[in-house]
This record gives sequence, structure tokens and C-alpha cells, in this order.
Amino acid sequence: MSGPSWQISGSYFEACSCDYLCPCVPTSLTARPTKGSCDHTPGVMADGNWTVGIITDDRATPDQREALVKIAGGQAGGPLAQLIPLIGTFAGVEVHPIRFEQSGMRRSVSVPGGLEMAIEGVPGGDQSQPMSLDNVGHPAATRLALAKGRGARLHAFGIDWEDAGGKNNGHYAPFSWKSD
Repeated sequence: MSGPSWQISGSYFEACSCDYLCPCVPTSLTARPTKGSCDHTPGVMADGNWTVGIITDDRATPDQREALVKIAGGQAGGPLAQLIPLIGTFAGVEVHPIRFEQSGMRRSVSVPGGLEMAIEGVPGGDQSQPMSLDNVGHPAATRLALAKGRGARLHAFGIDWEDAGGKNNGHYAPFSWKSD
């Protein structure tokens, strides 16, 4: 894909509506979600028809927002470009203040009025480190720390999802992406 070269790095994490351990990562998105569907996909993730929305931080400049939307949406190339065929509905872009916190094996994100999500790593043999899945085909990283959701609330882009049980799946990893 032609266009300007770019590089971005940071800390990635997610929580999903599957019970722990989500079958999507170890099956390369070909297993049915544990509850039948995800809140952003109607069934097996590899079958596509995902609903995707992008939230950018209100501290980003307009040029930074534009670049982030192209990267996150796959239009700028890089690892997220492989997801474009799976997106059925692009629900838009919203700009909000985003608060991200990281401490030890805990991660959380807060977007007032739309998203609250927290996860905690599942301790491995060394209790100070999380168990991990290695050599995965995930676009964020090839090594993902295993985590459980500590609670989530999403009310944005036509998606309404709440998890207060603390048993849903999560994972996290540092990421470093660049243009092709």
C-alpha cells in the first residue's frame, strides 16, 4: 500500500464477551464465541460482518486523528490492514478524552459516557508475570498475556454491552506497528 511511512507503538489490551479463555486466538478466529456471538461480530469472527468504531483521544491534533483513523482502520497498511475484509459496518469515529491506566498486570481505559473497561493478567508460574500465548496470529502482537475482565461497559457505535461478572476473557501486549 503506498502512502507515507509511519510507526506507532504502545500498549494494547482488550476484553471480549467470551468466557475465559476465548477460543478465537488459538483457532485463528475460526471457533464460535463461547456465548454464540460477540458484541461486535454476529458469530465466528473469521466469517466477518464485524461492526467497528474508532475513538480517538481529544488531545490529538486533527492530523494525528486522521493518521490514527487510517492506521486503526487498516487503510494505511500495517498489521490492521488484514482485518479490512472482515469489517461489515464501519460505525464511525468519535473524539473523546481517553484515560488509560497500567499498573503491574492491570489495565484499564475510560472514555466518559461510552466505555469503561478493566482487565487483570492471570498469574503464571512466576506469580508476578502473566501466563501468555506465544506465536499467535493476532495483529497486535505474536505474544499475548492472558487476562480476565474485571468489568466492562460499552455504549457506543450502536453497541451496548456490560460485563460485571469479572469472568470474561481479556489479553494484553506491547505493540509496535509500522507501515508495510
